[in-house]
Amino acid sequence: MLNVNSMIAANIVAILKQQNRKQIDLADALQTNKQTISKMLNGSRMINAVELKHIAEFLGVKMEELTKVHENSVDTDIVHAFMGKVESEEAKEALHIADRLSDMILFHSRVRENGMAMMEPWEE
Repeated sequence: MLNVNSMIAANIVAILKQQNRKQIDLADALQTNKQTISKMLNGSRMINAVELKHIAEFLGVKMEELTKVHENSVDTDIVHAFMGKVESEEAKEALHIADRLSDMILFHSRVRENGMAMMEPWEE
């Protein structure tokens, strides 16, 4: 499974470089600080949909440009790497269950993180 957050961050970084803009410019546009932008762009903080929309507007691109998957993207999911190496059906099923469970855990933690961010007051 591709790390979508890292992929989006890489797309944003590439567009910032193309446009000769800096992270501080993006921070000012999003009315946040450089540390938050740095966390977003190094993949340690999720970018929520509202932020993604504002980033697309700031960069003058469509959101699809920020979320596109490049042809040379590599699947870095460790479970998928092991899946080709196990031979028994029981082991494959156990890896499949582990993969689904980890996806559920990550999904729920991201939903909670985004929910908490959405509950913060918006500045106009």
